[in-house]
Amino acid sequence: MLNYPIVLLKPGKEQSLLRFHPWVFSGAIKQLPTELEEGDFVEVRDSRNNFLGVGYFQIGSIQVRILSFEPVVIDQNFWTSRIQIAYEMRKAIGLIDNPLTNAYRLVHGEGDGLPGLIIDMYEGTAVFQAHTVAMYRNKENIVEALKSCYGHGVVAIYDKSEGTLPYKADVTPENGYIYGKNSSKTAIENGLKFQVDWEKGQKTGFFVDQRDNRAFIEQYSKGRNVLNMFCYTGGFSFYAMRGGAEMVHSVDSSERAVELTRKNVELNFPDDNRHEAFAMDAFKFLEGAKDKYDLIVLDPPAFAKHQHVLTNALQGYRRLNTKALEQIKPGGILFTFSCSQVVSRDIFRKTIFSAAAKAGRKVRILNQLSQPADHPINIYHPEGEYLKGLVLFVE
Repeated sequence: MLNYPIVLLKPGKEQSLLRFHPWVFSGAIKQLPTELEEGDFVEVRDSRNNFLGVGYFQIGSIQVRILSFEPVVIDQNFWTSRIQIAYEMRKAIGLIDNPLTNAYRLVHGEGDGLPGLIIDMYEGTAVFQAHTVAMYRNKENIVEALKSCYGHGVVAIYDKSEGTLPYKADVTPENGYIYGKNSSKTAIENGLKFQVDWEKGQKTGFFVDQRDNRAFIEQYSKGRNVLNMFCYTGGFSFYAMRGGAEMVHSVDSSERAVELTRKNVELNFPDDNRHEAFAMDAFKFLEGAKDKYDLIVLDPPAFAKHQHVLTNALQGYRRLNTKALEQIKPGGILFTFSCSQVVSRDIFRKTIFSAAAKAGRKVRILNQLSQPADHPINIYHPEGEYLKGLVLFVE
C-alpha cells in the first residue's frame, strides 16, 4: 500500500496517462483529497478506482505531475535511482569524464522522469533548479542522490530556485550553496573555455542547450564576418572565431552580458582583434548592419513563455528575422532560433517563411536544429522539445 492521498479522475480522462503522458490537468480531475498541500505526493486513479500513477500535487492548470506509472514509494531509493539513470545516460553519450567537455545537463525535467527539476553540471558543481514546490521540498533527497552518484566528483551543489518557483508558492527560496562550495567558475565545452556565473547569471549560468549548435556554427564561419545577436556569454562568438571567422561582433542589451562575452573571448583568444562586443538594443544595431555581415546568429530569449502571449511573440520573431534577412549580405547564412516551448517547430518555420517573404529574399533551409542529447525529449511528452533552429542560406 502506498498510503498517498488519492486523486480521482473523471470518466474517460485517463487516456493520456495510459499513453504515459506525465501531466494531469485540473479539468480531468473529479475529486481532490481535502487538506492537500502543494508538493504533496498523490496516487492517481481512474473513475473505476484503477491505479494510474504516482506524482505530486501543484496549484495551477497542471495539477499533478507523474513521477512513476508504477506503484512505487517516493523515498531516497527512488531519487537515487532516477539520478543514477540520468547519469548513466550522459555517460552513454560521452559527457561523463570527458576531458574536452565538463559542462552538461544532468537532469532535464520530464525528459528524465523528474518533472519540475533541472540540474546542470559545471566542472564538478551541480546547479540545482526547482520549478515546482515538490522538487524544492525534496532537495535534500536530491542532494544525497547526487552525492551517492558522483561521490567525490561533485564538489558543490548550488540551489538557484529563487526565480523559478511559482510566484505564489508557499516557500521562501534563497539562492545559495546547499553542499560544499566552488570558487572556480571556468568550465570547458568542446575544448573551449568559458566563465559560468551560476550565482548572478541567467538560467543556471550558461546555455548548455546550444552546445551542439555552437559547434555547428564553427563549420560555417571560415572567412565570414559574423554577427552574434543576443550573445549573452558569447558562446557562438568564440566558436566562430575558432572556425576561422574574419570578424566577429557580439551584441546584447545587457552590459553585464557583454562584459562576460569579452572575458570568454579573451580566455580562448587573448589579444585577438577580430572580436568586438556592443551593449545595444538588437533592432537598433541591425538598423545599421546593411551588408556588413555574411553570417548572423539570432538566439533571442523566449518571446513566449505562455500560450496567451503566443501571437505577440510570433510578431516579435517575424520582425526580428525580417530585419536580419533584409540586412544580411547576399550569399549569407542565418542561424535563427526559438527557445519558446509554446512555439512549435512548424509554427516557427512558418514564421520564418513569412519573414523571408516580407524581406523579399530567396532563402533555402540548409539545416534544422534542436536541443542536444543531454536535453532528452520524453517520447510521450512532445512538449519537451522547446529549442528550434534553422540554418538558412540567403541569396
